[in-house]
Amino acid sequence: MQLLQKTQTLVRYQNHSGKIYYGIVEDDEILQLSSNFTEIVNNELNYDGIKVKFSDVKILEPVAPSKVINFGWTYAEHAKETGGKANLKEPFLFLKPTTSLIPNGGDIILPSSDLTNQVEMEGEVALIIGKRGKNIKEEDALDYVFGCTIFNDVTARDLTKTDPQFTRGKGFDTFGPMGPWIVTGIDPTNLRIVTKLNGKVVQEGNTNQMSLSLPFLISWISKVMTLEPGDVLATGSPSGSCPMKSGDVVSVEVENIGKLSNYVK
Repeated sequence: MQLLQKTQTLVRYQNHSGKIYYGIVEDDEILQLSSNFTEIVNNELNYDGIKVKFSDVKILEPVAPSKVINFGWTYAEHAKETGGKANLKEPFLFLKPTTSLIPNGGDIILPSSDLTNQVEMEGEVALIIGKRGKNIKEEDALDYVFGCTIFNDVTARDLTKTDPQFTRGKGFDTFGPMGPWIVTGIDPTNLRIVTKLNGKVVQEGNTNQMSLSLPFLISWISKVMTLEPGDVLATGSPSGSCPMKSGDVVSVEVENIGKLSNYVK
């Protein structure tokens, strides 16, 4: 099979027998690959001759990361609306557990009211790391990005306003919708983000509005922790985050990537 093209859409899914595959999206079908993620990022694409329909498989989170790194307050207006500090010289950093991740179409489960009463969405662009990196130079940073996906940094806002750090308010199960796939070969520094709640636009922004550049963020975090292939870097949210309730549908649309939609229960 041809090497991975500059712009390609890859999806991770599970078939009826429970096996997990990556595939290349081609119109309304998926070209099934026997390659694992590491082989894919090294341009070792093994197409096994099988095409599957989206309706015949279960779409999963687009990658199984070793860690989910989140950068907070990278958009000045969002920092202001959530009580943060705008135009920081360094990002506000937190991690989400991998147990928070759910795919496109998965359910965001609201915790019981004795735990939180204010759960909000935050639509973001997420970068998928393609190769191991430590102490990455800023001018080389984007070379470590395999592709981009969409992320919803679901947040218990009442908890992040009272807790000394964000782990609890950001870390509930299902608080990390991600997907629907990875798109390679696009410029992550100029992508429009639109978040809708029940079809109404509540957030709108562009990664070119970030107060800290993506190359800076990649370089900065690589000085703290080694980045591994498949790691997720959620890059922060524009302003407009608002509460969700049971029965809502929240969708995050990013140009050149697609749409991530999830139900709230």
